[in-house]
Amino acid sequence: MVRSIKNPKKAKRKNKGSKKGDGSSSSSSIPSMPAKVWQPGVDKLEEGEELQCDPSAYNSLHAFHIGWPCLSFDIVRDTLGLVRTEFPHQVYFVAGTQAEKASWNSIGIFKVSNITGKRHELVPSKSIDDADEESDSSDSDEDSDDEAGGSGTPVLQLRKVGHEGCINRIRAMNQNPHICASWADSGHVQIWDFSSHLNALAESETDVNQGASSVFNQAPLMKFGGHKDEGYAIDWSPLVPGRLVSGDCRNCIHLWEPTSSSTWNVDSTPFIGHAASVEDLQWSPTEENVFASSSVDGSIAIWDTRLGKTPAVSFKAHNADVNVISWNRLATCMLASGCDDGTFSIHDLRLLKEGDSVVAHFQYHKHPVTSIEWSPHEASTLAVSSSDCQLTIWDLSLEKDEEEEAEFKAKTKEQVNAPEDLPPQLLFVHQGQKDLKELHWHAQIPGMIVSTAADGFNILMPSNIQSTLPSDGA
Repeated sequence: MVRSIKNPKKAKRKNKGSKKGDGSSSSSSIPSMPAKVWQPGVDKLEEGEELQCDPSAYNSLHAFHIGWPCLSFDIVRDTLGLVRTEFPHQVYFVAGTQAEKASWNSIGIFKVSNITGKRHELVPSKSIDDADEESDSSDSDEDSDDEAGGSGTPVLQLRKVGHEGCINRIRAMNQNPHICASWADSGHVQIWDFSSHLNALAESETDVNQGASSVFNQAPLMKFGGHKDEGYAIDWSPLVPGRLVSGDCRNCIHLWEPTSSSTWNVDSTPFIGHAASVEDLQWSPTEENVFASSSVDGSIAIWDTRLGKTPAVSFKAHNADVNVISWNRLATCMLASGCDDGTFSIHDLRLLKEGDSVVAHFQYHKHPVTSIEWSPHEASTLAVSSSDCQLTIWDLSLEKDEEEEAEFKAKTKEQVNAPEDLPPQLLFVHQGQKDLKELHWHAQIPGMIVSTAADGFNILMPSNIQSTLPSDGA
C-alpha cells in the first residue's frame, strides 16, 4: 500500500547527478570508467562509488521533469501512427502532481518531441578489439545522425490545469484520449476535457515553454463526491467508450455510465466485496460487463455488472496488500498482480474453478511492487516497478538454455557470469530513478516504456527487446 511520494520536492532547473542535464530533459552519457555489472540487492556501493548507466543497453533513454513529482500519469493516444518504429519519436502525456501545498497542484498536459535513439546490436558484427578502437569516437547516442535517427535533446512542451489537492491517479480514455479521469486526495473523482490543450500542443512546434509558466483555470466536466474516502483505483472500459469504475480506500467501487459525450450517471450504490481498501481496477479486454479489482485484504475479485453488487468470483492472491493488477490484452485469460511484499504473480483465470490460478510467482523485488503492466505488443512480456528503485522487464516465455548461453558468450566474448539464482525470465533491469511509482508501455511505439518517480520521468527503450519489434521496413 505504498502510495505517496516521500518528501515531495519541486525539481530544479539544474539537477545534480550524472543522469540529469541543465534543462528539464536530458540523455544518458557513456561512463568514463571500465564498466562492471552491479547486482541490485546483492552488491553494495563503497564510499565514493556511483552507478553509471551503460547507454548500449538502450535504444533510447531520456529523462525529464515537469516540476513537482507525479505519482501517476498516462500516455495519451495520438494520430501519428499505430505502429511507429523510426526515430525521432513524439509522445503526449497527462500527469498529476504531488505538490507540497494542495493549492500548488496541477494536471500537466504535455508533449515530448525529438525523442532520439539508436538501435544497438545484441551480438556485435565487429570484433571486440575493433569496437574498442571506435568507442573513443562515439561518446553519445546522438553523435551520428544517420544511425541515431535524429540529434539533440528531447523538446518538452507543457500546459498546466489547476487542481485542488494531490492527484492520486489519472487515466486518459482510450477511445477519446482528450477525456481524462483523475482521483484526488480530497476524495473526489473528476472528469476533464483537455482537447484545447492537446490541440494547442499539436499545433505548436517551436515554443518550448508554451503555457509552462501559467496555470489554466478550467472546470471539470464532472466532479463526483460520492466516495466516502479518497482512492487510487480507476479504469476506463476498453470496450464501451466512457464507461468507468472508481474504487476507494473504504472498499467501495462505483460504476460510471456515460449519458452523453460529456455527462455521466454514477451509480450511488457501490459494489462491495473487499474487506479493505480497493487498490486497483482493470476492465476485461473481451467482456464489456466484467472487471477485476485488487485489495489491501490480499484478494482479487472478478465482477460482472449484470449480476448485482457482489463479486462473481473472489480469491486470495497474496499474503499482503495487492497493490496493482494488469489484465493481459493479448492473452486475455492472464491477469498479473503485484504485492506489497515485493512479489508478483501471474494468474490463469481459466483455472479459478480448480482452486489455484497461479501459474507463475516471482520473488525478485524486495520492496513493494508499485506498478505492473503487460506489453501491448508481446503477450508474454510485462514490466514491473518497485519501491526498490528498479523497473524490471520479464518475458515469461523464456527458459534457461545453457547451450544458447554458451553460444552467446562465445559470440560476444562476455566474461561476466550471471548469478545462478537470477530468473531466466528476467529480461532487463532499469535503475536510476528514486521512489518509482508508475510505468506504462506506449501502445503505438513498440518497445517504449515511460516511468514516473520522485525525481521525474524516464523514457526508455531497452535494446535487448528489439527482436520483438517489426523490421525497419514494416
